[in-house]
Amino acid sequence: MRPLFLAAALSLAAAPAFAADPVEGDWMASGGIAKVHIAPCAGQAARLCGQIVWLKDPKDETGQLKHDARNPDPKLRDRPIIGLPFLRDFKQAGPGKWTGGKIYDPDSGKTYDSKMQINANGTLKLDGCVLVICQAQTWTRPR
Repeated sequence: MRPLFLAAALSLAAAPAFAADPVEGDWMASGGIAKVHIAPCAGQAARLCGQIVWLKDPKDETGQLKHDARNPDPKLRDRPIIGLPFLRDFKQAGPGKWTGGKIYDPDSGKTYDSKMQINANGTLKLDGCVLVICQAQTWTRPR
């Protein structure tokens, strides 16, 4: 029994520890208009996705909760913005650096190629691109 216990203990010590990437967690979008939760994608643990979990102004001008009204797919226009998939399919390019993802803009209904990385000061830089034109945003952790 003793060698079996020792072998089990050694195998546990040799197993890699999986720590969350610094990109994972909650982030406030530029201007504090929305909070996005970033985590491994459902069914694809090696990729990161993000969903909107809070809005500064969750209701439209009629007092109703905002919906994905500009989505190009009419079947998706009734989805509430809170809970909306916002980031998807990011592949890790290094610790705190992810590429090959998509970012969805519910204000326009458009999806952009995107990449993201942690800055030295702990903020998150997101780049969204159409063809060769890119725009960057810097997100912060909520307080």
